[in-house]
Amino acid sequence: MITKNDVAKVFDTVLSTPGMSETVKIDLKISRKNVLLLSHIIKMSLGSKKEDSMLLESISIDSEQDLKSISEECLIKAGLVELNEKLLNLSESVKQ
Repeated sequence: MITKNDVAKVFDTVLSTPGMSETVKIDLKISRKNVLLLSHIIKMSLGSKKEDSMLLESISIDSEQDLKSISEECLIKAGLVELNEKLLNLSESVKQ
């Protein structure tokens, strides 16, 4: 049976293979709705308990920051920063 430690080693090996740190250009055309959803999913995933995902457990602080930057860049390019902030504030007010 494979252990949690074994899975962590596999993820670490895959993430550290040659070429994985190289930047790639992706021409991505998605709707504004999906930009909002993607941004929300990234934020939720990075803020959740990392024990829920072995892959998230094995990412570095730098990779986490890169994902946050990608999320912010997508919101900026889609012109959704202010709307996203208002939606987050609205969500927070419901939680309280």
